[in-house]
Amino acid sequence: MKLKLIATAVIASLSLLAHAEDPAKPAARADVKAEAKAANKAGEVAKGEGDMAAPAAKSSKKRADVKAEAKAANKAGDVAKGEGDAAAPQTPSTKKRADVKAEAKAANKAGEVGKGEASK
Repeated sequence: MKLKLIATAVIASLSLLAHAEDPAKPAARADVKAEAKAANKAGEVAKGEGDMAAPAAKSSKKRADVKAEAKAANKAGDVAKGEGDAAAPQTPSTKKRADVKAEAKAANKAGEVGKGEASK
């Protein structure tokens, strides 16, 4: 019985020593707030739920230059529109609207155009 009591006392004293405070003094609240403010200002603190991404690179061009380039590319037809493939630009049709409508009407009459979901 005494052996169990002594073992319990030794275990209790060892656990108290393990949880004893560190001799180094913890940082004051003001110091911690100042460190957090500096880290936030330096951009070292992640915002939101995602991983911290690299900061966006600054452009070497002026806004007016970028807008002029975009306008020129748009005018030249280098900018893709919609969901189409940018590698294969569309050429304008050489047929007149009336001709296309007549062809569509004839194909529809001949049964070449499917109707409903079965045609997909």
